[in-house]
Formats: sequence, structure tokens, C-alpha cells
Amino acid sequence: MGAKIRVTVWNEFRHEVKNEKIRAIYPNGMHTAIGEGLLEDGSFEVNYAWLDKDAEHGLGEEVLANTDVLMWWGHTAHGEVKDEIVDRVQKCVQEGMGLIVLHSGHFSKIFRRMLGTTCSLKWREVNEKERIWTIEPAHPIAAGLPEHFELPHTEMYGERFDIPAPKEVVFITWYEGGEVFRSGVTFERGYGRIFYFAPGHETFPIYYDRNIRRVLCNAAKWAAPRIVRSIGCPCVQPLEEIKSKLEE
Repeated sequence: MGAKIRVTVWNEFRHEVKNEKIRAIYPNGMHTAIGEGLLEDGSFEVNYAWLDKDAEHGLGEEVLANTDVLMWWGHTAHGEVKDEIVDRVQKCVQEGMGLIVLHSGHFSKIFRRMLGTTCSLKWREVNEKERIWTIEPAHPIAAGLPEHFELPHTEMYGERFDIPAPKEVVFITWYEGGEVFRSGVTFERGYGRIFYFAPGHETFPIYYDRNIRRVLCNAAKWAAPRIVRSIGCPCVQPLEEIKSKLEE
């Protein structure tokens, strides 16, 4: 077995601290539940970071230099993420680091920065059923998953989802109330791969679900860097002699 994929799971980590109901579901934070699912797979090294971990939200230069894939969960404090940290993460993704954005992270600064759109959507929270359809079963992120699987209770995210046309739509969700949503979509920016996955509302134990954990493991493997390289705009010398240039 080769070197393990280094994943940093970033979580806002505010709900679990302030809300007893959510703390009962995720006593050590959603980030640890997500990380436990990755560690069960055996392919990953997992590091945890959160908004208030330190002055750099746990995403210092050394941390990101040792991160192959960054998972991001945020909700109520998107505006508190420092722009210089967003700049740093953006650069890392463009140079090859993978980025997996979860649930309400669709409104995070980093996701909106990478996609260049509002990333707005419809929503409703009435604890309805969600059926997730695997529409690209040959995609690596869908490996080992059934044609469809269900979450008994969730928050609805509905179209129109204001994102650019994805490179691939891997999952589409149907909700009990009737809406549908592109719930698993991929993008590429620079040398980096990005995956957005909608399920993961904080008041439900979604990150313990075996199919959700399989999606996240698959996504982390898919998003791991294929190449890590700085992106510049250099002026270069010609490879061959240019005989047609005008004399000055």
C-alpha cells in the first residue's frame, strides 16, 4: 500500500459547542465524525482544524503544505473566515490540492471564490426524507454505492442552485416534498479537483451513515493531487529558432 492521503477536515465547530441537541449527536464535533469515517477506510491520515482553533483557523501554511485534500463544513460564520486564509486555500487548490465542500459550505467564501457565482439555492427544514440517486455509477466517487440510497430525515436543498455547469454530476437528490437537487457535483480549478456534496445537516446523524461515509472516502481519493505545481505567467524563450521575425 502506498502513502496515505493526508486529509484536513475543517469544521466551523460552532453548532456543537452552543447547541445541546447537536452536541448530543456530534459530541466531539462533526469534523471528528467525518474523520472517523475516513480512518475506517485505512487510506487516510486525518488532521482536524476549525474556525477558532487559532488565529489562522487551523489552516496555517505548514498545515496546508501537508494537506492533500481539504474537507470544508461551514454554516453560520462564513463571514468570520479571514480573506487571507481564503486566498491561501485558493492558491493551494489551484496548485493541486483537492477541496471537498459539504452541505452549507455552499455559501462559504472559498466555494464561492472558486466557482465565481452566488451559490444560492432554495431550502426548507421540515425533517423530510431524502433519496440520493447515483446517476454516474462508473465515476470513482460512486464506487461501491447502490443505485440509490435514503436518509430518513434531512434538510431540503432545492434548485435553482446557482453554480457554473459542473464538470460532472454524480448524484441527484429527490426530496419527499417534491424538489430535486444536484447534490454531488465536481469541478476543476487549475490543477485541483473540487467536489460539492449536499447531505450533512447538523441536526441529523448523517455523517454516521455508511453510504455517506463511502461517498466521502471515494471523493477524498478522487480529489487527491495528481500533480502539485505552482501556477505562474512566465515569459519564455522559444524552443526553436524564429526566422520570420521582423528586424528591429
